[in-house]
Amino acid sequence: MHDDTELTRLAAEVGDRLREAGMHLVTAESCTGGWIAKCCTDVPGSSAWFDCGYVTYSDAAKVRDLGVDAKTIETQGAVSSPTVEEMAMGALRLTEADIAVAVSGIAGPTGAVASKPVGTVWFAVAQRRGVSIESNCRVKFFKGDRDAVRRKSVEFALGMVRAIEL
Repeated sequence: MHDDTELTRLAAEVGDRLREAGMHLVTAESCTGGWIAKCCTDVPGSSAWFDCGYVTYSDAAKVRDLGVDAKTIETQGAVSSPTVEEMAMGALRLTEADIAVAVSGIAGPTGAVASKPVGTVWFAVAQRRGVSIESNCRVKFFKGDRDAVRRKSVEFALGMVRAIEL
């Protein structure tokens, strides 16, 4: 088991950029179970840039708490580009945050299907741009055990937020 020092350092970099831009982040997490939010709030002063986090592990929670369309999950699956995009959009709609990051994946050891092996993780970052919202989705296929897949997912999600143009 690793400690979160490197993840917290990455979250601090994200926080520095957001604070300088006067922006706030919201998270919508499934397979990471709040780990992204935890890393963000481990950073002293994170209340200046971190708004809140949603942990929507079940399909029902994604629908109920973030407004994901049940048909999206039914037709595309919880681990899909449309689902994470709707998670990110829902998190922005429900908050005053400027940027949302959403994650849904199969951390294992169970839950895989032929088209979505263990380690499949979808990510979305959505950002308010005036009256519109821009989003970007990515998929990664991580190797390793459950903890490794989740840790790599947290790192990748924070990296996506760090890389966006503010």
